[in-house]
Amino acid sequence: MENMAIFDSPGKGRGLKATKEFWAGDVIFSEPSLAAVVFDSLAERICHSCFRSQPKLQRCGQCKFAHYCDRTCQRAGWAEHKQECSAIKAFGKAPNESIRLVARLLWRLDKEGSVVSDMQLTTLDELEDHIQDMEEDDLKDFKVDIHNFVDYWPRSSKQHRIEEVSHIFGVVNCNGFTVSDQRGLQAVGVGLFPNLCLVNHDCWPNCTVILNHGKIELRSLGKIEEGEELTVSYVDYLNLSEERQRLLKTQYFFDCTCEHCRDKIKDDLKLAGREVDGVKPSPEQVKEATDYLFEMLEKIEKARIRADYHEVVKICRDSITKTEPVLADTHIYLLRLWSTLSEVQAYLQYFEDAAEYARKMVDGYVKLYHPNNAALGMAAMRAGVNHWQAGLIEIGHAMVCKAYAILMVSHGPTHPITKDLEAMRMQTEMELRMFKQNEYVYHSMRDAALKNKPMTMLHEPKGVEEGIKNLFHRKK
Repeated sequence: MENMAIFDSPGKGRGLKATKEFWAGDVIFSEPSLAAVVFDSLAERICHSCFRSQPKLQRCGQCKFAHYCDRTCQRAGWAEHKQECSAIKAFGKAPNESIRLVARLLWRLDKEGSVVSDMQLTTLDELEDHIQDMEEDDLKDFKVDIHNFVDYWPRSSKQHRIEEVSHIFGVVNCNGFTVSDQRGLQAVGVGLFPNLCLVNHDCWPNCTVILNHGKIELRSLGKIEEGEELTVSYVDYLNLSEERQRLLKTQYFFDCTCEHCRDKIKDDLKLAGREVDGVKPSPEQVKEATDYLFEMLEKIEKARIRADYHEVVKICRDSITKTEPVLADTHIYLLRLWSTLSEVQAYLQYFEDAAEYARKMVDGYVKLYHPNNAALGMAAMRAGVNHWQAGLIEIGHAMVCKAYAILMVSHGPTHPITKDLEAMRMQTEMELRMFKQNEYVYHSMRDAALKNKPMTMLHEPKGVEEGIKNLFHRKK
């Protein structure tokens, strides 16, 4: 870990600073998890060893809970699962993900000690648990988990004091990191990464964190000077400053005083009215449209949960007709509306509509996000795919190239998503050349190809809040 050093960050406690200069896309460090588990809700659909999503998984014959791709994955995961398997059998069922993660952590620490590698900069004992900062309701749930853990923990394993167990639960509660599937598109579990716990928050950070081939990577978003603190964002920047501060206080127990929160940078854009020929709507008109959209987004979410996607489209279209003339393309509620409509229309295979709203979403994101923010890159990728599916190859190729440039920084060349984008970039480049040579021949060949192999249905749309997921996991 010669690239960084622990230091006392003013107002934040311990942090990490760069001990050399970094440039955009540099990997500052990578780290495997100390332990990780699959989410309860995905226990039967995700491999408990490699965290891949597979249509058919083999179930552990002993505990009947853990699932694996094949014998190879089962053998690879046995060292972590062995004690867990016996504990689940004895307990009669699998406990929740927090209990399973704490148990795996303690089994590993009991076996290997508090420092499991030369690269580890801190122990779990040195990390904050923030138990004293918890709200009363959260504390009740916390105590229930500890009680259930005591019942679950085998008598044959090393026994720990309640204070030790409580501390580990507290550390997991505020330092757990979301583990994604093999392509990084779905959150499938939670793990603990000790060195990452030392990286402090900033709403406009100089680093990003991604999971790549089972390890997290801390990557530089731009130039970082020697001695500069390394920071990541724990929450989505698309939230207003006040909302970000509320989330950080509630979930991570600190008051954010970064420049963007202090000066409310870009908050005006996020709730702005649309200016046409120098004329702006009145504050009352903007507020009315904002309040209306807030209500409609709640209705949209309820319709999505019912899988009533045609109702989702109807509400979105009505909302756009009423609010798009009033609100700026950076208004966060309008961006959420466009994101939802784009995703649903792509699912229903109305690709031209999906492409139109995905492009609008990207245009708004460009004005709000850091130019190398992964959320911007993923939005550009989605827009590129939608335009490609709609046969709008020129814009599709441009969007794919934009996404590729961003994800080369945020994810790096070896990440599965970046590799997918590279293949897509080459394909769209080839199609674009064909299109420029002869538009009629291009569209004829495309139509013939689609007749032979129609577009397959995409995954069902997610909730309006799930377009952008931060990777820092906290049990709700």
